[in-house]
Amino acid sequence: MAQVVADRRDVDFVLHEQLNVEQLSRHAQFEEFNKKTVDMVVSEARNLAIKELLPYLKEADEEGCSFDNGKVTVPKAFHRAYKLFCEGEWIAMCDNPDWGGQGMPATVALAANNYFNGANYPFMLHNILSHGAGKLVECFGTDKQKELFLEKMYTGVWGGSMLLTEPEAGSDVGALTTKAVPNGDGTYSITGNKIFISSGENDLVENIIHPVLARIEGAPAGTAGISLFLVPKFRVHDDGSQGDFNDVICTGIEEKMGIHGSPTCSMALGGKGQCKGTLLGQENRGMSAMFVMMNEARLHVGMQGFSCASTSYLNALNYAKERVQGAAITAPKGSPGVPIIQHPDIRRILLTMKSHSEGMRSILYYVGFMEDMIHISDNEEDKARYQGIIDVLIPVAKGYITDRAFDMCSHGVHVFGGYGFTREYPQEQLLRDCKITQIYEGTNGIQAMDLLGRKLGLNKGKAFTDLLAEVQKTIDRAKDIPGLKLLADMVDATVVKLMETVKSLGAVMGANNISAAFAQAHPFLDVTGDTIMGWMLLWRAVIATQKLADKPKKKDISFYEGQLKSAQFFIHSVLPVTRGKMEVIMTGDTAALDISEEAFGAK
Repeated sequence: MAQVVADRRDVDFVLHEQLNVEQLSRHAQFEEFNKKTVDMVVSEARNLAIKELLPYLKEADEEGCSFDNGKVTVPKAFHRAYKLFCEGEWIAMCDNPDWGGQGMPATVALAANNYFNGANYPFMLHNILSHGAGKLVECFGTDKQKELFLEKMYTGVWGGSMLLTEPEAGSDVGALTTKAVPNGDGTYSITGNKIFISSGENDLVENIIHPVLARIEGAPAGTAGISLFLVPKFRVHDDGSQGDFNDVICTGIEEKMGIHGSPTCSMALGGKGQCKGTLLGQENRGMSAMFVMMNEARLHVGMQGFSCASTSYLNALNYAKERVQGAAITAPKGSPGVPIIQHPDIRRILLTMKSHSEGMRSILYYVGFMEDMIHISDNEEDKARYQGIIDVLIPVAKGYITDRAFDMCSHGVHVFGGYGFTREYPQEQLLRDCKITQIYEGTNGIQAMDLLGRKLGLNKGKAFTDLLAEVQKTIDRAKDIPGLKLLADMVDATVVKLMETVKSLGAVMGANNISAAFAQAHPFLDVTGDTIMGWMLLWRAVIATQKLADKPKKKDISFYEGQLKSAQFFIHSVLPVTRGKMEVIMTGDTAALDISEEAFGAK
């Protein structure tokens, strides 16, 4: 049977052969999640995704969301999907069962989310926002706030959103103008306007709980004076019952390029002076609270983009096996047509998509695995090392992966030819839906600045060198395998060149040429991501070579041989270009800085 959304064999490979995720079950926190349970979780997620979410991807895109006098209606099919999603307790997969979670490893949850997002990620946006808002309550809420809100949010009775962005305060969050005035009874009167709020209003849930960034009167300017507040759509009484409307009004929804099933709302708070919220966490610590959740949010966005690419690849693969067009290039004149997968250029495109899809999956699952290792470790030094690796990889997992995912979705359109450009097939929607992943939760330019400006120097550079030490372990293993030595040498050369590039950029920044260094931030994100991809594919090749030596079952031979070809293709075709990009970065060209605004073009 043709695979759709995600290749189950590859999902199992990463979970069980690359990461050996069942080892987590040896620890009390995850003792229930042995291999059998992990496989059952993934199978249940796959069934729900394919049977209930995927069939409504196109329908929801065409129906979209509607706005009428402050009310937002989501696609009809989402109501059944949401009911099933909540019944399966999928919203809070990794969270404490006491609050309605499943307590599963993050790695396993990512595998489930691979299927959910690949099937219908506009639907998933409703759930991701609810979970993110709930996580803020769990981490920073008082006992009373947790009692009132957390279980209902984690079980989907109530929804959630994140009210951050304002018309003049997008990436520059510190410029926000939303105000909070203390009422003297522990509540605050909130007034302000927010934009680009995913699921800020919808008809899936009874109540929506909004974490809101605002500035208390008299607080410092900029991000230092921002606080976080919990503002429900309907007020909540001390006994947990739902109260009066809280003057949180949706004033409109955006007409967007994609993700039509997810409403992107403009919100007005306190237009009638009746919006009240409670402080979530400490005064003037709102931004630090948000940054605690940033890794999870950005990893989710990376998964969204990758899942679009994964689905697009499998669609393209299945289509290429069935679409007959043109004789084989070496066939005599007048020969019958063959499936387009037999044409060299289509094979090149498909292998580009395959190798990237596999490498991206490994990166994302690996980040989740590092999170799981933190939870099971009782060694503070190891915990710090795992966290440092996560912190370095997050801009790669969000920025690099969504950049490459959009490229892969574009390739997926191309394989379908003219049909890919039509709405008859899902490829064009996947491309449209994927685009926003490069923009929201911090544009990829911001991810690049984060990697260069913060993550390289994290823990005095130790976090970055710890990551490269893990890469080196794989290289050293591969060098001892005769058939992989050449590939290992090429990845090694790329790592060496990456370190040269880091030193070069460090010297530029050390000379106080900050703008010149940051002009190369996005190219640096690209080459770092390529290097990590090369590592992951080499790691896969090491495992595949060992498995082939053990004479596996016939059905697995092609899979393992495919791993070797993915590594060979990427390392031979992409990494030489990557090293060339590193040379360009080190030249330090400043044309983008030196050109005058007038020289860009006429007004």
